[in-house]
Amino acid sequence: MDLRQLEYFVHVAELGSFTKAAAILDVAQPALSRQVRRLEIELRQTLLYRNGRGVSPTEAGKRLLAHGRGILQQFDRARQEVEDARGSPVGRVVVGVPHSIGRLLTAPFVAEFRRAFPRATLCLTEGLTVHLHEWLLSGRIDVAILHDPIPTPGLEFLPLSEDPLFLIERRAKGRAPMGASIPVKDLADVPLIIPSRPHPLRMLVETRLASLGRKISVTLEIDAVGAIVDLVTQGYGHAIVTQNALLITGDAAKLSARRIVSPRMTSTLALATSAERPETALGRQTARLIADFTPRALAQAAHRAAGKR
Repeated sequence: MDLRQLEYFVHVAELGSFTKAAAILDVAQPALSRQVRRLEIELRQTLLYRNGRGVSPTEAGKRLLAHGRGILQQFDRARQEVEDARGSPVGRVVVGVPHSIGRLLTAPFVAEFRRAFPRATLCLTEGLTVHLHEWLLSGRIDVAILHDPIPTPGLEFLPLSEDPLFLIERRAKGRAPMGASIPVKDLADVPLIIPSRPHPLRMLVETRLASLGRKISVTLEIDAVGAIVDLVTQGYGHAIVTQNALLITGDAAKLSARRIVSPRMTSTLALATSAERPETALGRQTARLIADFTPRALAQAAHRAAGKR
């Protein structure tokens, strides 16, 4: 078995097609088929089911695919470490960002990253915290920013900021954009548009209300911050969001917000990295860049928003 055969097999198995894999790898399809077949002969196993619609991995193929991904990642990291010795880090790093701050961070962070690592490639992906958490554990992403992360043995966390939570609703005529505060217990009296379990915000609100002998009132379960804010502006209910979520909406003038108190509720934003997979030099330095950049960028965004009000 050699790395080229393994790389070809992984691409074919993931894409479910020799044709697609050949196009991505820039290899003639007959040559690709021969290499995968040689791998099957060497292992004395059928790795792929072939049919008119494409291919799918056999049980043996699934096992090799799981190992193959890890082997190729390790080889890529080893190559990056060797190349890094020549100067500025190279390679590719994948960073996961929550929807609630993606619009605030993406453009300025790309500029910051390119200045710091001109020879490296950045991939930014947005998602819910629960999904980013899973992707980090599985190795799909290298670094993530998470809301209220659940302690996990396989991950390491560095707090970046602590943001107050607000109850938002459609703004009535004559009402100020920032109103009086609201006690936690009163959240049970308003219809909430809120993410489904096990989203950290949902779990936090339910736990706080339960400690006061009260239950959450859910009118809609929506797992997208932007959609939640849009529905609130249209009058479908209330929502609990961070200040950052308010900053990304273009309809802030249609909303009024009350800070949640008694007790004060906050959301912690944290940097997460794997505690088990070896980091590349690029991954380590990207994590340090995020830790320095994120609090500063969010503070600047909040300052600009305050100046517009």
